[in-house]
Amino acid sequence: MTKEKKSELELLKEKLCFKKKNGWDGINKKVLDEIMKLSEGYKSFLDNSKTERETITTITKLAAENGYKHISKASKKDTKLLLTYDKVCGCIVNVKDPEAFEKGFLMNGAHIDVPRIDLKQFPLYEAEDMAYMKTHYYGGIKKYQWVTRPLALHGTIVKEDGTCIDINIGEDEKDPVFTINDLLPHLAKDQYAKPAAKLIEGEQLNILVGSIPFKFKSKESAIKISILNELNKKYGIVEEDFVSAELQLVPAGKSRDIGFDRSFVGSHGHDDRICSYLGMVALFDAENEGIKENSMTIFFDKEEIGSMGNSGANSNLIERMVNDVISFYGKSDYNTLIKSLENSKHLSSDVNAGIDPEWASVNEKMNAAKIGCGVCLTKFTGSGGKGGSNEAHAEFVAEVRKAFNKDNAYWQTTELGKVDQGGGGTIAQYMAAYGMDVVDCGVPVLSMHSPFEVASKIDIYHTYKAYKAFFKHVKL
Repeated sequence: MTKEKKSELELLKEKLCFKKKNGWDGINKKVLDEIMKLSEGYKSFLDNSKTERETITTITKLAAENGYKHISKASKKDTKLLLTYDKVCGCIVNVKDPEAFEKGFLMNGAHIDVPRIDLKQFPLYEAEDMAYMKTHYYGGIKKYQWVTRPLALHGTIVKEDGTCIDINIGEDEKDPVFTINDLLPHLAKDQYAKPAAKLIEGEQLNILVGSIPFKFKSKESAIKISILNELNKKYGIVEEDFVSAELQLVPAGKSRDIGFDRSFVGSHGHDDRICSYLGMVALFDAENEGIKENSMTIFFDKEEIGSMGNSGANSNLIERMVNDVISFYGKSDYNTLIKSLENSKHLSSDVNAGIDPEWASVNEKMNAAKIGCGVCLTKFTGSGGKGGSNEAHAEFVAEVRKAFNKDNAYWQTTELGKVDQGGGGTIAQYMAAYGMDVVDCGVPVLSMHSPFEVASKIDIYHTYKAYKAFFKHVKL
C-alpha cells in the first residue's frame, strides 16, 4: 500500500508550528530502564530527606560519592566542592577555570524546604484526658488535607548545653505515628457550611500524642507529665528544650510508584526536592559529558515562606556562596565577586502545575503544563499583571531552549494558571537582583503543595536531560 503524500498545508504545519511531544512515544527498552533507574534514585533521595537538615545530609553523602569535597577539607587542587550553611542550605560547585570567575557561573538553583506542619515552641498540652501538641503550618497548604493521616515527626532539638538531638519518629514500621483528628460526618452540619479554607482552622491542626497518665493515676497534668518523662528518659530533654527545636510533621511512609504501569512517583515534597535532586544529578553527570564552564547547583531554604532568613534566596546567601568559592582560589576582590554574579546564568528550578483534567478550567491550555510532555520553561511567574515576577529576557530563553533542543530534552512553555486566576513566585526575582539572567524551569506536578504530590517519571527524566543540557551547552 502506497503511503499517502502529505499536503502543502500539512508540510507547512510540520515546519512552522510548535507541538508538545509526549515523552513516552517511541521510547525503547534502554531509555525506559534509564527513566526507571533515575526515578528510583530520586525516590531514595526523598525517603531519606524529609527535612532541610536531612536533605543537606543526603546531598553531602551523594556529593562525596561523586568526588566532591567539602570546602573546609579541600585544597586548591580540588575542582569539585561542596559548601553548606547552617546545616539547611548549600551548593555543589564544579570549577573548570579559576581564572574565569569574572565570567560567572552556570547556576541551577532550587529550594529544599517544603510545605509542612511545625511544632510550636511550647506544644504539649492535655484536653479531655488526651495529650496533644500544638502546631503552626509552614507554607501554603490546604489545611483539610492534613487531617486523619499518619504523620511522622522529624527534626532536631538543641539543648541548652549545645547538644543536638536528631528526632525521627514514625518512619519505621515499629514506630508510633501521630495524627490530626477530624469531625465525624454525622455531626459536621456546621463544618460543611464553611468555605474550604475554614473547614479546618490553623489552631485545630494539633496532633494526638498520648493518653496514659503517669503511673496510671488520673491527676491534673498526669498525661502531660507522663509523656515528658518518657521523652526525658529517651532523649534527655525537658519541656524548655522545645523552645530551641526544629520539629516538623510530615506524612509518614516512603514515596511510591503510582499506576498499573508505575509511570508516576507519588510523595510529599516534590516541591521542590524534585528539582534539587535533578539539578544535583545533572551536574554530577554533565562532568562526564564535557562541561566547560564553572558551574554550580544551589540548594536554598525558606522559599515556601517568601525566601526570608539567612538561608533563603532573599538574603545575600548566593553572594556569600560565590565569594567563598572565589576566595578559596585566591580571587577575593569585590569587583570579581560583583562581575561573577552579574555575568552568571541561572535556571530557577521549581515545579509548575500540570493540567489536571478534573480542574482544567483554571488553566489556559496553550500555555499550561501537560503531564508527560517534559520540563516546564516559564518565562515569567507572578500574579495578575505579572506582579512580583522576574521575566526572563528573550535572548536568554532562546539560548536555553537551543540547549534543550540540542540534547532532545522535551520542554513546554508554561504559566501558573489563567491570567487573574491566581499565581505564584519563585527564587528567580532574588537572583535577578544581582544582574544575572534567570528563567524558571522545572517539573510539572499534580496536587502541588499537598501531602501526596504526583510527578510523571517521563517529566522527571526530561527535566534531568534539560538541566544537564544547560550545563553542557550554555555559554558564559
